[in-house]
Amino acid sequence: MKVLGSRLLARIAIVALGLASAACPESARAAPLSDRDLQAKLQYCKTCHGVYGQGYHGAFPIPRLAGQQTEYVENQLRAFIERRRENKFMFTVTHVLSPEMVKALAAEFKDLDPKPLGGAPRELAAAGKKIYEEGIPNANVPPCANCHGADAKGNGPFPRLAGQLDDYILRKLVNWSQERGQDPAHPDTSALMEPIAHGLSESQIRAVAAYLSNLE
Repeated sequence: MKVLGSRLLARIAIVALGLASAACPESARAAPLSDRDLQAKLQYCKTCHGVYGQGYHGAFPIPRLAGQQTEYVENQLRAFIERRRENKFMFTVTHVLSPEMVKALAAEFKDLDPKPLGGAPRELAAAGKKIYEEGIPNANVPPCANCHGADAKGNGPFPRLAGQLDDYILRKLVNWSQERGQDPAHPDTSALMEPIAHGLSESQIRAVAAYLSNLE
């Protein structure tokens, strides 16, 4: 009886474990992202990035997200979370985002297409267009179009620049190394931009930014 009882208990334990393991994935699975949660988070994002994701001119310019490449947005949100890109405010915003929310937000902003805010000096645009399309060979600066596309609408991990705020572009390129590439052990595509940003003078950056800011 003792042997039979032991065997019976063992079988019951195995069955119980089997049921538990079968149930675990179901219980541990994250709840699907609700449209209500997504819309609430979008409204939160838009308080800074604009109702249509068009960005915001200010003492601290906030970038346009409308029409941005989804892969790029997802990469950058993860970079804030992982501290590969340094921004205290954005870390606070992003570290609570689920992977599902990150993907959903990127997809929502990709579909927005407002007119550019503009505001950059138009007289600089011609010089900026030349740099964008031809680069600066004697400074080892390649054409921006090589990665960002002839229409500046980006490609996969390379961001859309068309319509981006000129003051945001200026601020980011001038201070590139203070924010990007903060985890040298895990470099991403932003590493490609570091020598390019350093190879451009501030006046050249202003020209490129002026050209890009009015592109649709």
